[in-house]
Amino acid sequence: MPPSASDLTVLIDISQQCLTVQQDGVPVRSYSVSTARNGPGEQMGSGCTPRGRHYIRACIGAGQPEGTVFVGRRPTGERYSAALAQRYPERDWILSRILWLCGREPGINRLGQVDSQRRFIYIHGTPDDQPMGVALSHGCVRMRNRDVVELFDLVRPGTSVVIRE
Repeated sequence: MPPSASDLTVLIDISQQCLTVQQDGVPVRSYSVSTARNGPGEQMGSGCTPRGRHYIRACIGAGQPEGTVFVGRRPTGERYSAALAQRYPERDWILSRILWLCGREPGINRLGQVDSQRRFIYIHGTPDDQPMGVALSHGCVRMRNRDVVELFDLVRPGTSVVIRE
């Protein structure tokens, strides 16, 4: 039986490049992820992954096929492929599902120049040829497509997320 979303906390460990889902403090799932190439940080425009307490503001992509391409949080109608990647080599691919994060800590990851939501910080899918366990993103938390789909089905808006070094 899947855990209840209200009992879940998502922990993201930047130093370990790992996302762990806990139910009442007990780990129930663990995934390798890729956080920001620029390391941890909260400033707007930094390209860093923000630390601290967050929650999932929105779950985007329900019912979309794995590999669906999103731009501006909207499906483009495309499915990721090597040919599409060659055609658009400059894209930062956001695939399959989006869990949009909102900070809970004013002055740390909420409001002003440190607002995770206004920075469009997501947990999202990425092409399967991209390495996990290595910090390479532009600030978001990247996951394998099958993993982000599984995570999406466990959580809901309001689920707590903690990002730590």
